[in-house]
Amino acid sequence: MIDGMSTDKALEIDQSSASSIRALIVDDDSAHAHTMSEILERIGYPCDVATSGPDGLERVEENTYDVVVTDLLMNRVDGMQLLRKTKELLPECEVIMVTGQGTVPKAVEAMQQGAFNFLEKPITSKRLRAVFERAVDAVKLRQQNLELTQRLDERFGFEGIIYVSDKMKAVIDRIKRLAPTDATVLITGESGTGKELIAQAIHQNSPRKNKRVVPLNARAVAENLVESELFGHVKGAYTDAVTDRIGAFEYANGGTLFLDEVGDMPISTQVKLLRVLEQREITRIGDNKPKKVNVRLVSATNQDLEEAVERGDFRRDLYYRIKVITIELPALRDRREDVVPLIDHFRKQFNKQHSKTIKSISPAVTRRFFSYEWPGNVRQLRNAVETMVVLDTDGVMDIDDLPPELADVQESQAGSSEGPMRLVGQPMKEIERWAIEQTLRLTNGNREETARILGIGARTLYRKLDKYEL
Repeated sequence: MIDGMSTDKALEIDQSSASSIRALIVDDDSAHAHTMSEILERIGYPCDVATSGPDGLERVEENTYDVVVTDLLMNRVDGMQLLRKTKELLPECEVIMVTGQGTVPKAVEAMQQGAFNFLEKPITSKRLRAVFERAVDAVKLRQQNLELTQRLDERFGFEGIIYVSDKMKAVIDRIKRLAPTDATVLITGESGTGKELIAQAIHQNSPRKNKRVVPLNARAVAENLVESELFGHVKGAYTDAVTDRIGAFEYANGGTLFLDEVGDMPISTQVKLLRVLEQREITRIGDNKPKKVNVRLVSATNQDLEEAVERGDFRRDLYYRIKVITIELPALRDRREDVVPLIDHFRKQFNKQHSKTIKSISPAVTRRFFSYEWPGNVRQLRNAVETMVVLDTDGVMDIDDLPPELADVQESQAGSSEGPMRLVGQPMKEIERWAIEQTLRLTNGNREETARILGIGARTLYRKLDKYEL
């Protein structure tokens, strides 16, 4: 029984503002179930209704719900059984129990097992709305936290690394396995391949993610200042040391130190770095007091350190100490499948940064980008896209917007093992599938634009999407 139905009319809301929350009402008293559903639908929450425990269980198994309101005492499948199954299948769903006289202790037990709250009969419409909306608030708060986490992951985590190629998939799989550990990592690859982004992803997906990640480029620091940057100094340690200074190791304590271009580090500093890694303590220049540090080291280099060891430019013992796990990043020319997704990613990024509205990229530009060798790798591609976004005046990145180094590239120069040239000799259906897939990425999933670029009708495209399961 529900009291207060006569006052609900005044509380009805515009159905156009109906919530995206999915709700399920379960009660073997059909009239009671539909009355609760009507109350909630009047304030914008559409509800599915199940009039038996087994029916409710089946709906939970087949659908996704945010809030379930269920009677506690039902035949065959009762509210406790439904609660357990809901929490098993839909752990983020909130469950509200409806109880009769004498079953409140059972309802309290249900809350101890994960129920959000309980309603004691007779239920008033005001009480039902209040408890239900508190459950909705709890669901929305979790969703907001999840969205925030996903945005952070998009910026710093694996989702921020743009790729579709098998080579990068293998890299990401390796990172996912090593990130939760405390292992020392060496990232190798040409300049511009994204070594710092990988280091950030390792840190952000590690137990140290709530601490600092501190980058230091050994090549960018004067040779006589590298030790001060790493370990710090005390006032008076040398002529210009007018105050105490914390070094990168001490500043990153508890977190991660990303040491870029480690191959350019002076031999004298290499000796001290090895000692720090082995003893886990640093001594500031000019000081006699060692300080304990707990830092995960992630290093990077574009050099062949094994050759540097043979030349005597890099210590062998340090080399083996920093390469416990190695990640080798492929050059962009060796993963051409990633070119189109990267173009589109940077287009959106620089649209926002420069307040532009570039909506698409011409097929001619896409082919040109595929054909280029990208000696500067992803960094060079990023700069090229920014240049084009800034210079564009018609909303389409086209040949007239290309930077000078890309203006004279011949589209037939693409490598034979990657990108479109790898399709030579393949069945036509493979070529067609690849063309549709890449064009969809180019248009950010816009099917109408994809059909226009490919020169086919929208219905034809839809049939092919089903055919190729795209």
